[in-house]
Amino acid sequence: MSRNPLEDAAEALKALGERVRQTVGDELAEQLGTFKQEPERSLAELQAELDSLVGLDSVKQQVRALLAFLQVQARRQEHGLAEVATSQHLVFLGNPGTGKTTVARLLAQMYRAMGLLKRGHLVEVDRAGLVGEYVGTTALKTDRAVRRALDGVLFIDEAYALARGGETRQDFGPEAIEALLKRMEDYRHRLVVIVAGYPALMRAFLESNPGLQSRFSREISFPDYSTDELVAITEKFAGDAEYRLDESAHATLRRILDGAKRGERFGNARFARTLFEQALNAHAVRLSDRLDEVGPDELSCLTAEDFAAAARALGEEEQRPRSFWRR
Repeated sequence: MSRNPLEDAAEALKALGERVRQTVGDELAEQLGTFKQEPERSLAELQAELDSLVGLDSVKQQVRALLAFLQVQARRQEHGLAEVATSQHLVFLGNPGTGKTTVARLLAQMYRAMGLLKRGHLVEVDRAGLVGEYVGTTALKTDRAVRRALDGVLFIDEAYALARGGETRQDFGPEAIEALLKRMEDYRHRLVVIVAGYPALMRAFLESNPGLQSRFSREISFPDYSTDELVAITEKFAGDAEYRLDESAHATLRRILDGAKRGERFGNARFARTLFEQALNAHAVRLSDRLDEVGPDELSCLTAEDFAAAARALGEEEQRPRSFWRR
């Protein structure tokens, strides 16, 4: 039996109304400040957390220089001296898994601690969060993302995808860039924008629109992690989950990381996390047949066997040490 077209239309209107109520409700909650907000932390606490991150020495130095500059400018303003006009928007250059989002989140809270941003929250988006599929929807999506980030930081990951012209016949990425540039000017005292991505692609992105280079005058480069740093990161993952690596696991982990193919597609800390999670799976399988016999020590100890199985699951081969025979 066919349905009445009026019933279909009524259901469609009901669903549309529900989406509108949810959207308006979220935006009103943000405007009224009823969303949950992280407790405010002092600048010293946040700097200590930044310093505790594994590696990233050059990034930490650049962040300290940025904060020092902003503090001096604020102090000059208190004494009636001219303030050097500079953009607070930033470009983060680096491969995946190099800590860009983590540092962005800390910076947002640091800006709050310094009184530069009221909320100091981080809103993370990518191309899909800014660009619409149809004419007229891109500006609306970009405006919505900006409103969510007001009084905080809008972090745009893989921002170069907004300027990937030529891949499709009708691309609304440039429209998102124009809308974003306008909102950055409209809310210059309430919004900090951080764009992030691969170094070479981000250079091309900044050159795609004259307004981008003037808005983003400061860059922070995130280097790839060394093997030692990735080992330390894996150990931290294990410690946080109440696991530990025995001596054989350390040696095997190091060989796996040494043998991993590095480059733009290498996941850095993401690869280390995935490897650790696969090792947990291998550990569980290894103990599953005799769970009644194992105690806390075995339940929390990862071995070379676990990491070797993890590497195989990820398609990575462990680099075995060469043997030299004496005659």
